Amino acid sequence: MLKMKKNILKITAVLGLTTVLLNSCGPKENAPLVYFPDMYFPVAYDPLMKAQDAYSDHENEIPAFVRNNGATGLSPVEGSVAQNKDGVFEEGKLPKTPDEYNAGYDASKAITTSPLNPANAAKDLERGKILFDHTCAACHGTGGDGQGTIVQSGAYSGVPNYADRDITVGSVHYVLTNGRNAMGSYAGQLNAGDRWRVAMYVMNTFKKASAPAAATAAPDEKKETTETKK
Repeated sequence: MLKMKKNILKITAVLGLTTVLLNSCGPKENAPLVYFPDMYFPVAYDPLMKAQDAYSDHENEIPAFVRNNGATGLSPVEGSVAQNKDGVFEEGKLPKTPDEYNAGYDASKAITTSPLNPANAAKDLERGKILFDHTCAACHGTGGDGQGTIVQSGAYSGVPNYADRDITVGSVHYVLTNGRNAMGSYAGQLNAGDRWRVAMYVMNTFKKASAPAAATAAPDEKKETTETKK
């Protein structure tokens, strides 16, 4: 009796397995819904091209990309900035050795004007200030005196005052791109055009401001000298 039950169970198991195998190899007229058709039915396409008939061979699948008018990829978020829309950066110019770096830094001091369109100078300086305050002021200070909040907290020191430095708009951009001494590169935080905008803001605000101050001191000094002689 027990042996008969075991035989019945074996026969039932074999029949069940056979049924499953036969059904799995059967026709696909009523295939289940595919939730990720682009993974299940791989199709090579440019992610920003529009699909003519996305997955049209699979009738039971949810129509793809209908809300995006057939586009196979999402458009950039509104307000996105192209990586190099200003067209002022060449990757090949990055220094590869300390000698190349030093040579590049010395050469950058000869650059006294930004390659950006001078007609947009006012807007570039306005954006430069915003970026400087957000990115640089923590160390350099909003007044460019090297007394940012991080320095004042005692966590960091040795940040120079821009007014005391021999710099140009080119050398400021070079340091922003490649770093210098304890300061690392900010090429990952600021794109090429924005690095020029920050450099322009630094020169226009912190270096230009020191020149008129020296010029106005001269007449007072001269007047004092004249009064002393009298």
